[in-house]
Amino acid sequence: MVEKEQLINEFDKELKNILHFWQTRTIDHQYGGFAGQIDAKGKMVAKADKSLVLNTRILWTFSAAYNFLGNRHYLDLAHRAFDYLIHHFLDKKHGGLFWAVDYKGNVINPRKQIYGQGFGIYAFSEYYKASGKHESLDMAIQLFHLIEKHSFDPQYGGYLEALSREWKTLKDMRLSDKDANLPKSMNTHLHLLEPYSNLLGIWPDNNLKNKLTALLRIFLEKILDKQSYHFNLFFSNDWTVQSGIVSFGHDIEGAWLINEAAILTGNKALINEAKKETLKMVNAVIKDGMAPDYSLYYEHDFKKNQWLKERHWWVQAEALVGLLDAFEHSGIADYFDLFLKVWEYIKRYVIDYKHGEWHELINDNGNPLPSELKAGFWKCPYHNTRALLESMKRIRNIDASYPIVANQSK
Repeated sequence: MVEKEQLINEFDKELKNILHFWQTRTIDHQYGGFAGQIDAKGKMVAKADKSLVLNTRILWTFSAAYNFLGNRHYLDLAHRAFDYLIHHFLDKKHGGLFWAVDYKGNVINPRKQIYGQGFGIYAFSEYYKASGKHESLDMAIQLFHLIEKHSFDPQYGGYLEALSREWKTLKDMRLSDKDANLPKSMNTHLHLLEPYSNLLGIWPDNNLKNKLTALLRIFLEKILDKQSYHFNLFFSNDWTVQSGIVSFGHDIEGAWLINEAAILTGNKALINEAKKETLKMVNAVIKDGMAPDYSLYYEHDFKKNQWLKERHWWVQAEALVGLLDAFEHSGIADYFDLFLKVWEYIKRYVIDYKHGEWHELINDNGNPLPSELKAGFWKCPYHNTRALLESMKRIRNIDASYPIVANQSK
């Protein structure tokens, strides 16, 4: 029997461990802000470039941690992250946020990746809740307007992947080297749904609500494959599917983010539709992407039957929230039991008890890959801190009569 308070205490302890790592290992005292890269043993990598993704996620993390825990030191670190973004990532001439700077804070990639602008909104919205600084809310609103002005596709709907510093068309729009060079992706749209939701919670603007509703319709009608109940990943301008790979982490993350967004619209029909469709998504992830040890695999190309079975830290984190969300919306205990099993996997294999934080990549045998980072361009604190925050919030609301049992014999 796992008591409710015991589970919350476990999450609280691990959340504070993660935050302590970022407090003590990542501050760049020499050049400002936070280090661009931390190796597997928790050592700062000299002269590493600093990404917009990492820095916005750090701002979101410490803002959200302060909003939940009330520790003033977290707010101080959020101030530090905000100041660095404003001084080094903000394009004061053309608006928007640069994609990357070097270790000294000089711009090395000025492109306007819409995914990154979305994380700017997400972070600035959360920081406004923590600090009350209207400058941060203004920044989030400005980014929303820039995205709508330059990236929105009025013909087919949705948003283009990336633009130049001057918001002009780019030949190479890829988010990363592993991505297809196509004008629209699930990933960018998911990380617009998320910040638009966060912004709507503090800025109840009708146009923003309409845009969030339209994004939900795109997910339910264009991105979600109604046969497999997995997300398609890449698309042409007219939403013709251009990929056959399934990303289980994005599916389980998308399921709960869709529900969160639908609730914020206040549209009862949309809320009910979202609940129905996302439960099918979670079931598909469990059926197709869950390993015998209850972790989630990374990707599967169903057409080629090719697997990427390595376990990514962020996928396991999102599985916690996605499964708990499914339990909340359905009342089906199996989802909660799987949630507990994923947490057991994380405690056994993902948490690095020696060097801190979570292992980035774990192989089929439960061993971390030697190439892993603890912080980097894409290795950031937001997935695992958010999963722990969401889990604590949601478990507190679970009816005390529900038997929270972790049966490890299954």
